[in-house]
Amino acid sequence: MKNYNFILLTLVLTLFFNACKTINQKASGSDFPALENRYFGQKLPGLIPEVFAPEMLSPKESFQGGMFSQDMKEFYFVRKKDGYKERSFFVVRYENNSWGKEANTDIKWPRFSEDGNTMYVGKEQRKRTDTGWSEPKSLGEFLKNQAHGLSVSSKETYYYAVYKKEDNNINGKLYYCPLEKGKYENPVRMNADMNKGEYIAHPLIAPDESYLIWDVRREGGYGQADLYISFKQNDKEHPWSSPINMGPTINSGMQESSPMVTQDGKYLFFNRGEWIQKEDGKTYYVGKNHWVDAKVIENLRPKQ
Repeated sequence: MKNYNFILLTLVLTLFFNACKTINQKASGSDFPALENRYFGQKLPGLIPEVFAPEMLSPKESFQGGMFSQDMKEFYFVRKKDGYKERSFFVVRYENNSWGKEANTDIKWPRFSEDGNTMYVGKEQRKRTDTGWSEPKSLGEFLKNQAHGLSVSSKETYYYAVYKKEDNNINGKLYYCPLEKGKYENPVRMNADMNKGEYIAHPLIAPDESYLIWDVRREGGYGQADLYISFKQNDKEHPWSSPINMGPTINSGMQESSPMVTQDGKYLFFNRGEWIQKEDGKTYYVGKNHWVDAKVIENLRPKQ
């Protein structure tokens, strides 16, 4: 009988420690690919932004940017070709401890839910299935005027840019829409201080909604458009701090746009580029993806 109790106790303790190990692995991010493989072998940046251009993604420097899936084992990215006239979209997957070969995809500029089971693409969503991703389905009428960026928090609150004719289709405004009684029906325009400037776009909400980053062309900025950040504060009348330009290390005389923080929370990605005018007067964008240690965000957080 004593032997039986000892065996039972050993089994229970083994299951307990294995469960703790699994929890700790998830907390430390070890469910992701190993750090040395996670970013395609690129040297990790510090507090100064560097070009992110893995050779496997960037032949002839045509890589423009991409997005990891929530488990960081898929990377959806875009290249431009033919003199920056045409975009092509690809996905590459991490399998058997290495990144595989790229494949063409019809998925463009995806974002992901915290559990990784929902993909947001424009005004539509796809659900993960046993055989891949489901067909696109409309997210709803509340996104009718959404354009140029969308981000979803852990609470499933949508933050997005809205472009309307009465705003001359160039200014844009930041909105958010919370989930209420299982529905999205009442989008809220964010405060006027956050909606100053032209070409407001690409909001990025922190998973816990503690900060919001977006790009905008604004008086007092450094270039064509800059990245700004606002922090959530404990004030019902003023829930967000005054927008902060992220400074000359992040922003430049060129255009900074499309912020994205990696799913492991370690790095801030963004595009830096400029609009080039052709002889016929038309313009096209030439830019490169940059990344920097996400500590730059905490360094800007107002001290209590």
